[in-house]
Amino acid sequence: MESQYLKQCLGDCLKKGLAEVVEHRPADPIEYLAHWIYRYRRNLDEEKKRMLESAELEQEREAALAELEILRQREEEERMIQQKLEEQRQAELEQQEREKAELEQEREKLELQSEEHNMQLQQEDQKENEKTVSELTDRPGTPAELTDRPGTPDLTKAEEELDQSGQPESQTDLTAEAEESSELT
Repeated sequence: MESQYLKQCLGDCLKKGLAEVVEHRPADPIEYLAHWIYRYRRNLDEEKKRMLESAELEQEREAALAELEILRQREEEERMIQQKLEEQRQAELEQQEREKAELEQEREKLELQSEEHNMQLQQEDQKENEKTVSELTDRPGTPAELTDRPGTPDLTKAEEELDQSGQPESQTDLTAEAEESSELT
């Protein structure tokens, strides 16, 4: 049992140390063997320390690689997010342009409708004025008789203005005069 213990703990060390003593044949082999065992122990400790440092460096290297991979993934995700945001912004701009074009078309359509409505109103006013003028001219009697009646416009003034300008007075002016004279009476 003791030999087993010695083989396990000192076997390799003593074999190598005794081989060194035999090879160098020092004057004091015991002191030489003692120093050699101390150096052996120190070398073993340093080797163990180097192995631990090497393992630690390997772990740090793996951790750094893992961190780099995570950073690459994050950059890729960020790039994808930026790309999606850019696509969304572009889609929003296109949508705004479409809406703007639709609003412009709607505005033009409303303007056309408004112009058509105004033209219709003007035509209706013109027809009413023509109707009023035709009613006034279709009544029996002379212009003097018509002006003598209460509430009728003074047509002598209209005739005078017609004679002075050489052109017929606009129908809106005639209606305005008719309204003024009816208000006065």
